[in-house]
Amino acid sequence: MRMSSLCNIILCVAFSSIALGVDGEEKSVPIKYGNMDHWVVRHIKESAVIGGNTKTLYEIGPDHTVNGNTPYYNMGGSPWGTSNVMAKVMGVVKTNNSVFRDSHGSGYCAKLTTHIESVRVLGMMNINVLAAGSIFLGDMKEPITSTKDGPRALNWGIPFTARPKALRFDYRVSVPNVGHRIKMTGFSGKSVVSGRDYAVAVLYLQKRHEDSKGRITAKRVGTVVVKYGHSTSGWVDNATYTIHYGDIRHMAGYDASLMGLRSTDYARNSKGKNVLVKETGWASASEFPTHLILQFSSSHGGAYVGTPGNTLWVDNVKLVY
Repeated sequence: MRMSSLCNIILCVAFSSIALGVDGEEKSVPIKYGNMDHWVVRHIKESAVIGGNTKTLYEIGPDHTVNGNTPYYNMGGSPWGTSNVMAKVMGVVKTNNSVFRDSHGSGYCAKLTTHIESVRVLGMMNINVLAAGSIFLGDMKEPITSTKDGPRALNWGIPFTARPKALRFDYRVSVPNVGHRIKMTGFSGKSVVSGRDYAVAVLYLQKRHEDSKGRITAKRVGTVVVKYGHSTSGWVDNATYTIHYGDIRHMAGYDASLMGLRSTDYARNSKGKNVLVKETGWASASEFPTHLILQFSSSHGGAYVGTPGNTLWVDNVKLVY
């Protein structure tokens, strides 16, 4: 395992030894399309009232090109969603593109970047929104019809019943040396948010339960949270982070803001409706999950908060057994 010695603030703390498989060998299992070598390329024409430009959006999936303003659904059995999205608000088509296909070695990787997305209407209106780049296991329902629809459109996590020992991937980080963040929602101007921005990788294993009314609750089974606050000098290969099972509140470095129980994520229930998933407690350390949540993001502060220029590259995402 090779880690950057200068820049990573690691909240998952304690790298415990990775369990060995048959004949003393660990088993590393790639997540489907996690080698980031295959992408769906979408060409979307924005509305004439905001310039009428054709934008290119990238989605993690089979090699395929989509021309036209059609809503995207995960293709080829891909488990990956992205923050790249087509919105259609009051008939106006607009895109956000904060995840890019980039080169890495002989193939590709995912490049996630925090930037300011601008909308200009007939030269009279200029709306600026801060957007972070994010890839995650799940999917996004398009088109987005309002700024409030983004979180509700997410189907967060995928069915998963195994107990891996660790998360492994290659990464690279570039972040500005800025001690604060900004918040830009597009309607209230720019405000300063205290605290440094971090790129993050988070993994949550959940045991979910859906009641007769379609409401979803969950207990937290396993957790990994890693924050990257400084630039690396290049790629860090095979970074490996232990998954901690059960109640982790006793761990040194525990940060409730990212590692604590959550009640802000949406998932699609058996009735086809996206509903909040409320975590109600910590599962025992021996419990098996029903779902896996995994996200990589160029900023950590939630919607519309971050530092423009924060960039995280990710490749070769695997689970270790």
